[in-house]
Amino acid sequence: MSLANPKIESSNQIVQDEKQLKIQSRAAVVWKRYKKNKLAVAGLIIFLLIVLIAVFAPLLSPHKPDVYDILNSNTAPNKEFPFGTDAQGGDIMSRSFYGARISLGVAFLAMLCTVSIGVIYGSVAGFFGGKIDNIMMRIIDAIQSIPTFFLLLIVASIMVPSVLSTVLVLSVFGWTGMARIVRGEILSLKMRDYVEAARATGETNRSIIFYHILPNAIAPIIVIATLDVATIILSESALSFLGLGIQPPTPSWGNMLTAAQDLTSIIDYTWTIIAPGAFIIITVLCVNFIGDGLRDALDPRMKQ
Repeated sequence: MSLANPKIESSNQIVQDEKQLKIQSRAAVVWKRYKKNKLAVAGLIIFLLIVLIAVFAPLLSPHKPDVYDILNSNTAPNKEFPFGTDAQGGDIMSRSFYGARISLGVAFLAMLCTVSIGVIYGSVAGFFGGKIDNIMMRIIDAIQSIPTFFLLLIVASIMVPSVLSTVLVLSVFGWTGMARIVRGEILSLKMRDYVEAARATGETNRSIIFYHILPNAIAPIIVIATLDVATIILSESALSFLGLGIQPPTPSWGNMLTAAQDLTSIIDYTWTIIAPGAFIIITVLCVNFIGDGLRDALDPRMKQ
């Protein structure tokens, strides 16, 4: 015999339905605001196209990225090689498409790592405050007092260059900005009435942080995470360009530029830098436009 009360079950279902409607209406409002930013919409469309190119690279690439035809080295763009070939005879179009997989994959993995570390670190510092907050913030100050790129170079030079090591290097020092943002949000939100109510009901600190505070701080986290993708793409390209990131024959936009730099006269072979350079510039611009659009759409103070 069931002891469940139909009235209680019905009221719980109504509450869940109302929450779902609120989430849907909130998403609709955010999308409506986002659509007003034409650059953000264009950036989103172009970025999704680049992601699709990366996902379907095996279908779109006319040649294999790790196969070199030395007899066709430094060939200008033609029907067989639409983007031309590099000094080793590799098809630049194919390597650019597969390079999108590597560069975007590294960027997203490193972004997830930096967001995870930054959110946890900032949440602990902001929620507990006092001496704990002071010590944790001084650690961040010490890290940020050293030029990040030089730290990246030092750590990257110690580790064996690979995709995994590049992700780890970019994650180690990229979380401090996120931690500061989250810490500031936590300091503001932890004094709200619903947090005091959660404490009064005996909820644990972990439950209060992850189920009551962080959901209300998701907007700045999403914006900063989006902008971090652009920063990580540039950092990965720089490391690969200097020979400390992704190593050939695995293609990435950065090491493709390095291969082009090794040519005797890069002016005579401009097609070797156009494709990877254009992919980097366009991707970073699109991600920045998306971040700006999300910032405006998620900010409740934006009236227009």
